[in-house]
Amino acid sequence: MTAFGKALTVTRTPIPGLLLVDLPVHGDSRGWFKENWQREKMVAAGLPDFGPVQNNISFNDAIGTTRGIHAEPWDKWVSVATGRIFGAWVDLREGETFGAVFTAEIDPSRAILVPRGVGNSYQTLEADTAYAYLVNDHWSPDAEYSFLNLADETAAIDWPIPLAEVEISAKDLAHPRLADVTPIGPRRTLVIGASGQLGLALRDALGDAPHIEYTTRDTFDLGSADLANARRWRDYGTIINAAAYTAVDVAETAEGRTAAWAANVTGVAALARIATENGITLVHVSSDYVFDGSKHGAYAEDDAVSPLGVYGQTKAAGDAIVATVPRHFIVRTSWVIGEGHNFVRTMASLAERGIAPRVVADQIGRLTFTDDLASAIAHLISTDAAPGIYNVTGSGEPRSWADIARTVYRVTGHDPASVSDVTTAEYFAGVEGPVAPRPLNSVLDLSRIEATGWTPRDADAALEAYLVDRVG
Repeated sequence: MTAFGKALTVTRTPIPGLLLVDLPVHGDSRGWFKENWQREKMVAAGLPDFGPVQNNISFNDAIGTTRGIHAEPWDKWVSVATGRIFGAWVDLREGETFGAVFTAEIDPSRAILVPRGVGNSYQTLEADTAYAYLVNDHWSPDAEYSFLNLADETAAIDWPIPLAEVEISAKDLAHPRLADVTPIGPRRTLVIGASGQLGLALRDALGDAPHIEYTTRDTFDLGSADLANARRWRDYGTIINAAAYTAVDVAETAEGRTAAWAANVTGVAALARIATENGITLVHVSSDYVFDGSKHGAYAEDDAVSPLGVYGQTKAAGDAIVATVPRHFIVRTSWVIGEGHNFVRTMASLAERGIAPRVVADQIGRLTFTDDLASAIAHLISTDAAPGIYNVTGSGEPRSWADIARTVYRVTGHDPASVSDVTTAEYFAGVEGPVAPRPLNSVLDLSRIEATGWTPRDADAALEAYLVDRVG
């Protein structure tokens, strides 16, 4: 019996991501009509925009037809067009809820979203039941599947019609018990640029779990025409692009301009296309160089970009491309310090050698340590943060490069008065070769990332800790 007059409602179940949905059904003397999947309404009601690519129907002649328990690496939208089923779902994903069971009856007025890795099974309660399901990936022999025996004692599903009284395929009866099931792992995370200073910090933040994959630009060609087939992209949930062309001065040359646009725009566009087509979250690291530095006060995420040089132009273009990806995080940062050669290490070396440097004093910003940047990225992808742009730097009072140099001298036991101030124009006046214009104000507002529950470290305190732990 089809229930009429229900409102569209979404009910969470004890299995994370398994959502039971009541559907409005409109009937009269001729029959009934329902919107089995209506993207705009259902996403507004709280369902994920799961992007179905295929619609399947399984017709079942007899009462008691029982099928399952199958878990695949894609999401399912399960409903019936005619008839009624008893559905049983078992969480076969890695994690604390592995083995959790949920059951419910499904008729034309009810559907259920079954997330990737949750085992799906059903038993028909009426003859001539048309069981329908949308999926957001195509079957592949290379995909990861998991199966559970319908009669598993641990799951202990209370089938309305005992299994001994119904016909079940030999294949379904041959599936392993829960103790022998190989859980389905989480969707993979790909970190591109893993050998760079941010990539190294991301290794520490994300760890070496089997589903975390690290690669460098040398082993991953973003310009490849066959990029779409380079991996089974539907197995990936997140791509973190920690690679970029960052030689800001060389970017002002003809050769550098070509390289900067290839890496920061063309390569990013290829990733954006892959992410959009496969429902992947794309994390893109941006820069304060997208601004001209003329603003009084900190730059917010929604301030208009106005890059001064080629590098900033390519980063701004990359931001605009990534913003078209449905699920994206653009992490905008400044004055990044990590492993390898950097400003802080250079100042420490000069101090140790007794050199009194002239350091730029009219550029203002905050340092960002790669450990903190990696922590913020890990936080965004592991929480329910809204997609968009997030500024991530150290917190506290903005400083000039000269202020930072004096802190380095002081903490390393040298005279900070050895550092003298110079303007940007004076510093570059005698430099041969191309010089990129720098924004004089690189201060970024941090209120949006703080609102997600992530707290930036004080930049001054982080600098002192860095000098003690990694330089001193």
